[in-house]
Amino acid sequence: MTDRVADIWGTRTPHAAGSPWPVRVDRYLDPGVPENEVDWVQSACVLCSNGCGMDIGVRDGRIVGVRGRAADRVNQGRLGPKGLFGWQGNGSPDRLTRPLVRRDGELRPASWDEAMDLIVERSRAVMAEQGRLGMGFYDSGQLFLEDYYTLAVIVRAGIGTPHLDGNTRLCTATADFALKETFGTDGDPGSLTDFDSCDTIFAIGHNIAETHTVLWARILDRLRGPDRPRLVVVDPRRTKVAREADVHLPIRSGTNLALLNGIQHELIAEGRIDRAFVDAHTIGFEKLEETVSQYPPERVAGICGVPADDIREAARVIGAAERLVSTCLQGVYQSHQATASACQVNNVNLLRGMIGKPGATVFQMNGQPTAQNTRETGANGDLAGMRNWQNPQHVRELARHWNVDDLQIPTWAPPTHVMQMFRYAEQGSIRFLWIVGTNPAVSLPELRRIRAILEQERLFVVVNDAFPTETAEFADVVLPAAIWGEKTGTFTNHDRTVHLSERAVEPPGEARADMEIFLDYARRLGLTDRDGAPLVKWRTPEECFDAFKEMTRGRPCDYSGLSYEKLRGGSGVQWPCTDEAPGGTERLYTDHRFNTDTAYCEDYGHDLLTGATFEAKDHAAMGPAGRAVLKAAHYTPPHEPASEEYPFLLATGRTAYHWHTRTKTGRARQLDGAAPEVWVEISPADAARLGVAEGDLVRVRSPRGRLEGRARVSGVRDGVVFVPFHYGYWDAGDGDGPARAANELTVTDWDPVSKQPVFKTAAVCVERLADGGGVPAPAPTTTASEPVGPAVPLDGAAGPPTAGGGGVTETVREGRA
Repeated sequence: MTDRVADIWGTRTPHAAGSPWPVRVDRYLDPGVPENEVDWVQSACVLCSNGCGMDIGVRDGRIVGVRGRAADRVNQGRLGPKGLFGWQGNGSPDRLTRPLVRRDGELRPASWDEAMDLIVERSRAVMAEQGRLGMGFYDSGQLFLEDYYTLAVIVRAGIGTPHLDGNTRLCTATADFALKETFGTDGDPGSLTDFDSCDTIFAIGHNIAETHTVLWARILDRLRGPDRPRLVVVDPRRTKVAREADVHLPIRSGTNLALLNGIQHELIAEGRIDRAFVDAHTIGFEKLEETVSQYPPERVAGICGVPADDIREAARVIGAAERLVSTCLQGVYQSHQATASACQVNNVNLLRGMIGKPGATVFQMNGQPTAQNTRETGANGDLAGMRNWQNPQHVRELARHWNVDDLQIPTWAPPTHVMQMFRYAEQGSIRFLWIVGTNPAVSLPELRRIRAILEQERLFVVVNDAFPTETAEFADVVLPAAIWGEKTGTFTNHDRTVHLSERAVEPPGEARADMEIFLDYARRLGLTDRDGAPLVKWRTPEECFDAFKEMTRGRPCDYSGLSYEKLRGGSGVQWPCTDEAPGGTERLYTDHRFNTDTAYCEDYGHDLLTGATFEAKDHAAMGPAGRAVLKAAHYTPPHEPASEEYPFLLATGRTAYHWHTRTKTGRARQLDGAAPEVWVEISPADAARLGVAEGDLVRVRSPRGRLEGRARVSGVRDGVVFVPFHYGYWDAGDGDGPARAANELTVTDWDPVSKQPVFKTAAVCVERLADGGGVPAPAPTTTASEPVGPAVPLDGAAGPPTAGGGGVTETVREGRA
């Protein structure tokens, strides 16, 4: 038995480049449950974007455990701590089981008919008074494809409002836009197996060890193998990934673009590019070369606060690679100049000619398990099937699939992003807001403002959720939702692998799947197609999937060769999956022809500095014709720099043990025990200047708000304060305690292209409030939050000794399943 709270990544199974990643099946069952009394139901994990294949263990109609699926290409049987223990949230005694309707200022139980009739009544009233632009919908990265697609058809083709977005806007909208800017359409080009054969990994702003624990286990097995890949890491914290690095660049927050320009400067100046590939398969090199020529290492060192020689060494390692995998995540996406920086990561691989072959790719990683599906279905800022909202032919195709008039689909402007939706609600033009499976009262920036918007009398708020959240407290109607394990559906991970998750148990009480809720809404609202028939034609998840896959035929995310039957029993399958590629497609662009033809591409591009949208004529004038686009941009300083009053820059982020606002992981004993309370990380030098010791109570303040937490003296860069964003108030007692949500501090600011909020560069100050009494901060010691100095014993425990992550079995097998 293994303690997988203390040992996050489990037993090592080293292997050489190009050899199969060995199988290791991880399993956890409730204590005392014999495995021979358990029925196993196929699924995949929904607590990060890796999408690890797993089986759900069921006994007497209740989930009692999980095990990894040995046959699955994504994880070869492995599971991380959230996957092993997070399922326990399903059985939490405070699950929502009945609809709630606000009466006399309080949420009170109601019937489904009462709740849905009220929602429909208010929908009609708002559309009569405000028009369809009075309606807004904000969904999640946690639903299934079938939920998203049903919602997208209702909102886009039925109601006809552009105000539909997902909380993936906060997470990986920049990944979507960077892929479209460079390659013409969304979809990561590589395969997770590329980590098995690469000789160099470039990780920028991606704490793989905590955000994607099973992927880090995969990389660790290469790092411990006979031909270890080189590793270049960019992160202001000394993460577990940084500790393994050949070169670690702990740059100043908000300076990613300057660093990446400097690395490209060195690659070009030292002749470490594949010029034949660049000339044949890209456009934009001359402008890129001119731009990065202004970023020699010495200038970049001054901007980023790292030695010039370290920048040169990072470029030398990247330039010497024969098989390079580059990857980025929130450290890029949630920081300053996000899309411009992410495009430079694409550029690095294109300059080296490292794409479309084993061990050579770029990953614009996702964070959430079904983030990819929000984009494919059009349930966020894209049109369904990766279509271009500016291309009339693409709109006609959708209208034909949905049997509606072209003009019913709102394409007169880009789909509205969530930050703009909340501004419209603040101004009073949006009067109806349906929030599905997300918790903006904790997760959006500048929470004081968000709470003020949600509590407006004129805004009618509907919330679908499984748990009583901070956002649900503001709702006029709360609908109890079935979640993973309680409904059937599909979802897609960051290397385009599609999984089927079967219903294992019944949802509690009267809870319903989101798709069922949306179908009921469409029926009651009387939404029809142009022939007067019901707009939404399906009634089951499988029927929805079949309609969706037909809609994707011929588009980049072609699902036409997939079916529930094909997804049952074995591994997930990568799209595109077609009659010509019935087993799926491991890598895109193997012929080095990219999806940049003007008639086919998903987006015409943007000015990376201003966000100005290009039109079809602008794109055609570039003449990409199947070539990738090397995008260039100059560095500009962050909008809120540190100052005398606010001398630190705040970076929010994740820990390995929690997911989003802890609505599920905070209800799992092992995970909550590993990281039970918010903490504040500062460097040893900053702690000394402030007179702060490990465990002292500190207050962090910005121009917008404050929070209090215990100090963890860690390996974070000087001048940076790190706070995990998971903690809100649902488990904070009577609500009169100090603020502990990181987004009390963050700024209302977003990237001009992807519209992703900036969570990494708010200016803050720190003050000591009380002595910690020698008690360490409630932060893990097994992660990037590991303390510096002798104050906390590194005994393998994460959080309090009662965290208790034992009881996990790990079965290692020879070779690939």
